[in-house]
Amino acid sequence: MRPSVPFLEPLLGGVWWTVGAIALSAGTGTVVLAAGIGVTGGLIVALRRRHGNGEPLPRGARGRLVRIGFVVVVLVAAAGPLLGLVDLGELAVPVACAVTGFALFPLASLLDERALLAAGGALLVLAATGALFALDYAGTFLQQGLVGMAAGVVLWLVGAHRSGLLAEARTRRN
Repeated sequence: MRPSVPFLEPLLGGVWWTVGAIALSAGTGTVVLAAGIGVTGGLIVALRRRHGNGEPLPRGARGRLVRIGFVVVVLVAAAGPLLGLVDLGELAVPVACAVTGFALFPLASLLDERALLAAGGALLVLAATGALFALDYAGTFLQQGLVGMAAGVVLWLVGAHRSGLLAEARTRRN
C-alpha cells in the first residue's frame, strides 16, 4: 500500500535540519546544510520512485491537512515576535518544535499512521529539552542547532519508516 502524502516528513525534516544548521558557524553550517539538503533530496527521489505521488487523501482530508498546516505556520510565525516581546525570544525554536510535534497528532489520525504519534512525542521531548537549554545556556547551538537537527533526523526516520524504506534496507542487509 502506498502512503498518502509521502513527502511530508522528508520536507519537514529538511526544514528542521535547516533551522538547526543555521546555528552553526559559516563554514561548518554550510557543509551541514548541504548534507541535509542532500538527504532530503535523496529521500524524496527514493519515495518518488517507489510511490509516485502516493495514495490520494480521503474525501475532506485535504482541507483538514491544509488547515493543520495553516495553523502551524501561523503559530510558528507568531511565536518568535510574541516571545521576543516578553524577553523570551530564545524559546522561539523550542516552541516551534513543540507546535510541530503537536500538529503531528491530528496528522496521525488523518493519515492513519501511528508512527507520527511517536514522532510528535519525540518532537515534544526535544522542545522541552531545548527550552531547558535555552533558559540555562547563553549560545544558540543547543536550543536551535541541536533541536533543529535532531527534529530533522526524527522526521526523516519516520518518513523512511512510514514509506517502507527502512524495512527494505533491513531486508537488503540480511
